[in-house]
Amino acid sequence: MSKKTAAFYNYFSFLYPIVDVFLKPQKTVLFKEVNAMPIGKLLEIGVGNGAHFKHYKKHEITGIDTSATMLETARKNRSGNISILEMSGEAIKFSDEAFDYVVLSHVIAVVNNPQLLLAEAYRVLKPGGQVFILNHFTTDNWLRYIDQSFQQIAKLLHFKSVFRIEDIPAIKKFELRKQINLGIASYFKLLIYQKP
Repeated sequence: MSKKTAAFYNYFSFLYPIVDVFLKPQKTVLFKEVNAMPIGKLLEIGVGNGAHFKHYKKHEITGIDTSATMLETARKNRSGNISILEMSGEAIKFSDEAFDYVVLSHVIAVVNNPQLLLAEAYRVLKPGGQVFILNHFTTDNWLRYIDQSFQQIAKLLHFKSVFRIEDIPAIKKFELRKQINLGIASYFKLLIYQKP
């Protein structure tokens, strides 16, 4: 993520509690799936303000973000076995095969280079490890027109309104294990991929 994008989220941080309310139903599904997995080391990329940390039940959590302001709040919200670092998901400073799980919750469409983000997620995952991707995905139904019309505004807000996971070559290295459709016309999805 660029310095420009990180700066935007530093300024945006005061609005994040409102965003959290909107995303709560989706994140409830995400945490149900994550908590059903065997205990392991989990990397969450783009932890934001960390208000959701309380929903992790058993894993050893490492959270990273590029926004220093968001991380200040996240550190106040952490508890137990959660460590927090300022770091980009496009340049993860951990060794290969360091984690059992990677969580990307509403992050993949806001980074500058989703290809690099997924390549890094793949690198730090152990074989058999899983990546949880919760995001909006442009559909083939009427909602695609809304995404298309929103593109210019989305750029100002530092995210991609038109976004398709199949357009990212790095996703082909993973195997899709589960898809959960969420929201109106399945606009939001939780995709769970596994590293072979």
